[in-house]
Amino acid sequence: MNEARSALIVDDEHDIRELLVLTLGRMGLRTDTAPNLHAARQMLGTVSYDLCLTDMRLPDGSGLELVSEISTRFPTTPVAVITAYGNVEAAVEALKAGAFDFVSKPVDINVLRGLVRQALDLNTRRLAQPEEAGRLLGASPAMVSLRQTIGKVGRSQAPVHISGESGTGKELVARTIHAQGSRAGGPFIPVNCGAIPSELMESEFFGHKKGSFTGATSDKAGLFQAADGGTLFLDEVAELPLPMQVKLLRAIQEKSVRAVGSQNEVQVDVRILSATHKDLAQLVADGTFRHDLFYRINVIGLHVPSLRERAGDLPLLSEAILDRLARAMKRQPPTLASDAVAALEAYRFPGNVRELENILERALALADGNTIHADDLQLPAAVGAPSARPGLPSSAPATHAPSPGAPGPGADPRNLSPFDTASSALPSYIEEIERTAIQQALQENRYNKTKTAAALGITFRALRYKLKKLGID
Repeated sequence: MNEARSALIVDDEHDIRELLVLTLGRMGLRTDTAPNLHAARQMLGTVSYDLCLTDMRLPDGSGLELVSEISTRFPTTPVAVITAYGNVEAAVEALKAGAFDFVSKPVDINVLRGLVRQALDLNTRRLAQPEEAGRLLGASPAMVSLRQTIGKVGRSQAPVHISGESGTGKELVARTIHAQGSRAGGPFIPVNCGAIPSELMESEFFGHKKGSFTGATSDKAGLFQAADGGTLFLDEVAELPLPMQVKLLRAIQEKSVRAVGSQNEVQVDVRILSATHKDLAQLVADGTFRHDLFYRINVIGLHVPSLRERAGDLPLLSEAILDRLARAMKRQPPTLASDAVAALEAYRFPGNVRELENILERALALADGNTIHADDLQLPAAVGAPSARPGLPSSAPATHAPSPGAPGPGADPRNLSPFDTASSALPSYIEEIERTAIQQALQENRYNKTKTAAALGITFRALRYKLKKLGID
């Protein structure tokens, strides 16, 4: 550690101050101490610190006041809060106020040392890389705000829940948070919670010992152990069954896991990021997602805007995607003709950035020459055509004759409209859209259902349900 680095310790208990001074001093830090908020504010006004440790309860106020002040006045100074043992609510409030992390009393020296190293590493990375290269493209207000928020939450150790529609780039946001934080040197472990069979979840998350169940032929480390020192990203966290939610909550709160078949718990140092396209608050109200787990993983909420909310970003995004695709194919990047740009801007993009990538990759393969025109995009006509009013097509395609009833099973959804006649059934129309999309995805993925679900942006469980509902073999 750099001996020039300094820390401010704020605690009204003399013994705690002495313990922290001794521990941090052995790590090479110069330390100042303050018994209350007043003394701490005076020191912060005259000295620049690399780290601050503060108790929650102080004689003249709350440590949360100090956290908020330092976050506002000295945003590059990480603040860690000391809380009473088991006071999870206080720890969560501290993280929401801007604290870097928290440590419980009685203070575990090893935990404290790890926290201090991560805080100082964060400053080292900030000095070496003043600003992370922009990985989330876009100049729209929604994207500018998202990048600013990511910069703030990257400094923290708080759990972050990322919400947004399928295909918006939630995993990219999670990876960016990881890359901009103190854990960037550690592993980033993504896991799709909907892709793990329920009977194997405990083993996958926490590991197992040899012989603990049929098929356990050797010891295996779980995802928590694999993410130790880094970040565990729980994608589609809403798909976790209730029994697993209980076990996950305990692992997050206790920062320890017990492998299946083991009698001992193992400490893990993991930051939790999670994501889903579903409304977790509504699932809590419905009783399908635990309120306490929601409270624990949703310390900081982050919404990723849909492509429809990112006005003006399409040309920049399209250019970047085409450039990347062309490099992979070792060819010159193509250009988008004006009619192609107009068609893309008129399209609603229900599949968001992921759908845009698929459309451009297909267009790159189909285009004659190095210019992509609107016809090369093959956008769904009924959805992509300009509308007389939001959500409604101005007219049906010329090749489509009005049908007196719901569309038949062989109809092309690009040439269908549920508004042709008063007797058209919207549910049948939507089912036909789903059926065609699923059948096409199955063919493209050679009827591999796991790959098909991933291509469609839904869980394997959801795909099985839809196959049964739509009568697709």
